[in-house]
Amino acid sequence: MQHIPVLSSQIQRLSSTLTNASSPVNLQRGRYLLQERSLAVPNGRVRFSTSPLLLKKKDKPKNISSLSPDARPPKAGLVSEDPYDLGQLHDGIAAAVCRLKDDLSKLRVGGRLNTNAIESLRVQLSKGGKETVKLGELAQVVPKGGRMVTILASEEDHIKPITSAVVSSDLSLTPQPDAHNSLQLNIPIPPPTKESRDQTVSVAKAAMEKATAAVRDSRGYVHKRLQDMQKKKIARPDDVRKAQEQMEKVTEKGQREVRDLFEAAKKAMERA
Repeated sequence: MQHIPVLSSQIQRLSSTLTNASSPVNLQRGRYLLQERSLAVPNGRVRFSTSPLLLKKKDKPKNISSLSPDARPPKAGLVSEDPYDLGQLHDGIAAAVCRLKDDLSKLRVGGRLNTNAIESLRVQLSKGGKETVKLGELAQVVPKGGRMVTILASEEDHIKPITSAVVSSDLSLTPQPDAHNSLQLNIPIPPPTKESRDQTVSVAKAAMEKATAAVRDSRGYVHKRLQDMQKKKIARPDDVRKAQEQMEKVTEKGQREVRDLFEAAKKAMERA
C-alpha cells in the first residue's frame, strides 16, 4: 500500500503531460524533437542498418581474369553437384569453336577479302582520343568484284580517320579517294603473294592457339570442380574417375575440331 501515493503522483504528472502535449505548439515541438532524434547519430555511429547481415559474410569473388572469356565459370549458386554434368565444358568448347570460325572468316583467302574484316576495324575519330568506333558503324563496305572494295562514309569528316584505320591494320590495303564522290574510298585488293599468305597463316595460327587455350581453360575448370567434389565427398570416387575420363574425351574432341578448322583454312590460304 505504500506505493499508492507514488503511483497516484505519477498518474497526475502523466495526465498533465498529455494535456499539455495536445496543444498545437507542443505537438509541433514534439514532431521537431522526434525528427531531430531520428537524424542524430551519436558518437559518429549509425544505430540501425538496412543491409542484410548475409552480405557481410559473403566471400569475395575469385579472380577469374586469367581465364578466357569463353571459359568463365558459371555464376555462384549454379554449380552442379552431378559429376557427369559436363555442360560447362561443352559450352566453352562451342564458344571457342564459334569464335575461331568467325576469326578465320575475316582472313583473306584466294585473293578475296571478307568485308567483315574491314567493317570490324576500330576507327579513332578524335586525334589523341582513346575512344574508338567500329568502321561498320561509320560507313558501308561494298565489294565491287573480286579485286575492289568500296567504302561509303556517312560524313566527310570520317574519311580521314577511316583511311588511317585501314592503312594501319594488318590487311595490307591502301584506300584511295574517289575522284567524283568525296564520301567514297576505293580499295584495290592486290593478288596474294608469298608474304601475304605467310602473314595470313600466322594470323590464323594465333586465332587457333587462342581457341585451344579457351578449350584448355574450360577443361581446367571442370577438372577442379571434380577434384573438389571428391575432396568434399560429394560424389563417389568411382563416379569422379568415370567423369574425368568423359571429360578428357570431350576435351580431345574439342581440340581436334579446333585443329581441323585451322588446317582447312591453312590449306586454302596456301593454294591461293
